[in-house]
Amino acid sequence: MSALRDPLARRCDDAMHQAFGQWPDFHVQAPGRVNLIGEHTDYNDGFVLPCAIDYRTVIAVRRRPDRRLRVVAADLHGETDEIDLDGDIAHHPTQQWSDYVRGTVRTLREHLATHGLQLAGADLAIAGNVPQGAGLSSSAALEVAVGQVWRQLGGLDDALLSAVDLAVLAQRAENRFVGVNCGIMDQMISACGQAGHALLIDCRHLAQRRAVPMPAGVAVMIVHSRVRRGLVDSEYNTRRQQCEAAAAHYRVPALRDVDETRLTQDAAGLDPLVFRRARHIVTENARTLAAAQALQAGDLKRLGELMAASHASMRDDFEITHPAIDRLVEIAQAAIGPRGGARMTGGGFGGCIVAVLPDAQVAAVRAAIEAGYRSPEGEPPAIWISHAADGSGVLR
Repeated sequence: MSALRDPLARRCDDAMHQAFGQWPDFHVQAPGRVNLIGEHTDYNDGFVLPCAIDYRTVIAVRRRPDRRLRVVAADLHGETDEIDLDGDIAHHPTQQWSDYVRGTVRTLREHLATHGLQLAGADLAIAGNVPQGAGLSSSAALEVAVGQVWRQLGGLDDALLSAVDLAVLAQRAENRFVGVNCGIMDQMISACGQAGHALLIDCRHLAQRRAVPMPAGVAVMIVHSRVRRGLVDSEYNTRRQQCEAAAAHYRVPALRDVDETRLTQDAAGLDPLVFRRARHIVTENARTLAAAQALQAGDLKRLGELMAASHASMRDDFEITHPAIDRLVEIAQAAIGPRGGARMTGGGFGGCIVAVLPDAQVAAVRAAIEAGYRSPEGEPPAIWISHAADGSGVLR
């Protein structure tokens, strides 16, 4: 969709004109994502298989002749922020969204300074439709889109600011400035996604990522369980510590370096709970590689089997699902049958499931979920239908 016809771009334009009395020079966008398979493997140097979704963040950009950055958030009642690009970039005292922008800008400034370059001044207006609080990486979409602003403003080529650089810098901003210890997957797929493809990411060797074609006529369904992910931060840190303990037991840098044979043969002395955590990671890496092969071959039956095994492993070994999520997966899988699969996606303890299924089955599966599922509080599910989308770039 062109910028002239894109409703998010028009919302950005209106916000910019209202806040700053100006119209933009151009627009950039970056998508959210959903992970098809490969859960909690990213921080274990393993493999993940996400795709970008056609929900995204759009930024309208107008060049400035000075060293100021002004930003307006179209979705937040026109809240604004202003930054001196030559000054100290600190946390905003009240606006959380501003920290994602500020952190990315500060990280970009540090990166470009190593090349003897400065950030150009700009006015930005931001709008998005990535569902908030659903684990679909609205924060990564914002960070990567902000990075894309200066890639375009400076006319920077891959030698100075590649798509992988955008992802790494966005992750660094979230880790070091925002304070969220996320892996690289979210930013990488937002920066490097390809329409019609999932992306097999090797989280140790990012350059070895591979686009995996989605079969024609296949949709990605994302269903929010309406179960709030209250434990995710503390439990995420606990799982990460358990994985590190397991890697130390096997004397390897990360669980990526353990196969299923060694997992069992060298398990003596390992705490049984930590063993189960490690077993999820080791088997999930194997499933993710197999899922990429199944997707490439258009074998939705095999993909569904792997997604089901992934969910069972998250439920039984990693213990990050929820009874309502388990029930939601059962309903979806029963409606899909052997022509696709469903599993929980994201950090766990609530949130969303993801299903891969033929377009022709979407209406029936949606109806089955809407009829058969309610959250523990009696809320209906939220359902989004997507197809694998392009990563970040200019909105033409």
